[in-house]
Amino acid sequence: MKKLLDILSDELKRAFKEAGYDDEKIIVTASNRPDLCEYQCNGAMALAKEAHKAPFMIAEEVVTRLEGSGYFSKAECVKPGFINLDISDDFLASYISEEATADKFGLENKASKKVVVDYGGPNVAKPLHIGHLRAAIIGEAVKRISKYVGNDTLGDIHMGDWGLQMGLIIAEMKERGMDRMPTLDELSEIYPAASEKSKSDEAFKNKAMDITFGLQHGNEEYLRIWRHIMDISVADLKQNYDKLNVSFEIWKGEADADPYIAPMVEKMKKDGLAYESEGALVVDVSEEGDAKEVPPCMILKSDGASLYTTTDLATLVQREQDYDPDAVIYVVDKRQDLHFVQVFRAAKKCCIVPEETKLSFLGFGTMNGKDGKPFKTRDGGVMRLESLLDEVYEKCLERMKENGSDMTEDELKDAAGKIALAAIKYGDLSNEARKDYVFDIDKFTSFEGNTGPYILYTMVRIKSILRKYQENGGKADDMKILYPANASEKSLMMTLAGFAPMIESAWEGLAPHRICAYIYQLANDFNKFYHETKIISEEDKARQGSWIALIKLTLSVLETSIDLLGFEAPEAM
Repeated sequence: MKKLLDILSDELKRAFKEAGYDDEKIIVTASNRPDLCEYQCNGAMALAKEAHKAPFMIAEEVVTRLEGSGYFSKAECVKPGFINLDISDDFLASYISEEATADKFGLENKASKKVVVDYGGPNVAKPLHIGHLRAAIIGEAVKRISKYVGNDTLGDIHMGDWGLQMGLIIAEMKERGMDRMPTLDELSEIYPAASEKSKSDEAFKNKAMDITFGLQHGNEEYLRIWRHIMDISVADLKQNYDKLNVSFEIWKGEADADPYIAPMVEKMKKDGLAYESEGALVVDVSEEGDAKEVPPCMILKSDGASLYTTTDLATLVQREQDYDPDAVIYVVDKRQDLHFVQVFRAAKKCCIVPEETKLSFLGFGTMNGKDGKPFKTRDGGVMRLESLLDEVYEKCLERMKENGSDMTEDELKDAAGKIALAAIKYGDLSNEARKDYVFDIDKFTSFEGNTGPYILYTMVRIKSILRKYQENGGKADDMKILYPANASEKSLMMTLAGFAPMIESAWEGLAPHRICAYIYQLANDFNKFYHETKIISEEDKARQGSWIALIKLTLSVLETSIDLLGFEAPEAM
């Protein structure tokens, strides 16, 4: 299904061509002065010099060729040469009717790539905390959007399971004389204690590094402990990610990439791309025109140990063999920007991935408290993710009870869980990923304003109207969408028409916040229409049926959009 702006642009191209002008660069855009018109075309301004005519004269000639067009109810030229346009109500209604029955509301499946989205990145043996929130939420949304536009997409959790933290844990277990496998609760205490000890006890740190080396070189005792830690950690991770409605198709970590490191390094050396510098093995990745210095990418430390760059590159080797992706997207803290510049350049230079493989880094900012500093617990510690979820859930449950809901206790709890998830995810995703933002529980759980609960409340309102309509004997099938009866209905239709281009833009820009902006606008348009229109009491059955069909489409678009963001709406609030 063609996008609305493309159809309107084609009509303007026709008019320009019939008037004898080049139509190649003619486009119609949404008006930047909605008080004057709905759409505009500035093509006459661009053609004036080439045509040796005043822009206004060109615009006049074009407008005369739009007379009788079924696409526009108004086409007028305004000095010095703008063409102001209003869309025809009948054409808009027919377009929305087609959208209502089209697959994916008219979105064309142009994409058919193999895509891997690398997000999550938790370290095993540690509970998830709020520092893991943004990667999970943003990465899951990007993965869902990629799938929706037609890509064969896999989400990879890429766990940190093979580094020094394992050596620290095993070293601490040995110092404590533990002769049994630790529980998850014990691990959550062992690792911080070991990490703190390593900062002041050089002998302990060296012991942990020796154990890490032994683990990575096949020490069976250490591997047995590692396997146990992995089993209990992965089970806990799955349980907690499930609470966030986040899932991964690939459950691999740094350990899975380890077998690929030695042959990868050997090839780099053989190809003359890796060389020793101060004892370390590096690959030059600087390029002519770099605004800032890009240091060499370190592959191995002077003691032969691998680094994050090593495992990231080896993981790309593994992904090439296992999945042959056309694109790999990394959703990681924006402070890792330089790291991924080095990794991407090394991957291309060393032919780890083909030149045409697209490697993208979506770096995200920090989630801060109201004081502008990274979000903490009340006593200043790092908050566990499940504690944050519980706190927001309790706040939503409290708000619903304050509103005097007549729902049962089970219904209240179910709805509060869905609202809490929407509050958290929308609160995060409505911000551009790279920007820091303030996590404000009171604001995010509000049923008013630009919040997840407001979007859900709008959807519940539509569901309520549809139920009342059916209870009154109405049939919500095969209703024809008529021309808009008022300005608010037309605004709602025009916003609905923008769904497909918005999704394309969100995918191309890896920008879930554009979906949030869209559904907030759509919810506002619906609520304005709702307050100005008496849908249930309307006596004209054709008009009433048209409105029912329109709000059904609105609900469907909202349901699809929030599913892409990773949450759902309850039946009542």
